[in-house]
Amino acid sequence: MALKMERSNGNVFLDVGFAPDVAANLLLRSELSVEVLQIIEERKLTQQQAGELFGVTQPRISDLVRGKLELFSIDGLVNMLAAAGVTIELHVHTKPKVRQRRGRVRK
Repeated sequence: MALKMERSNGNVFLDVGFAPDVAANLLLRSELSVEVLQIIEERKLTQQQAGELFGVTQPRISDLVRGKLELFSIDGLVNMLAAAGVTIELHVHTKPKVRQRRGRVRK
C-alpha cells in the first residue's frame, strides 16, 4: 500500500486543520518556545536556573519542557527571551496571490 504524501504549506498546525489565525499563533509560540529550550540546552541550565534566568518559576519551565504550549502566550515567551538577553526580530511575509485559471480544469 502506497502512502499518499502532500507538501506542507510551511505551518504544520494549518496542515492538521487548525484555523489560519490559530495556526499562525501556535506556530509562533512553538518557534519561540524552541528558542527558550535551546538556550536551556546550550547553557546546560537546570530548570531552577532556567526559571531564574527567564524570570519564571521552575514549574513554568517544567511545563515548557513537557510541551504544554497552550499554557504560554506569545507575550510571555517574548518576555522570557528578553530576560535572557535575547534580541527578537519579526519578519512578516505576504504570500503572493495565486492566479486562478479561467475555463475548464484539465485532468
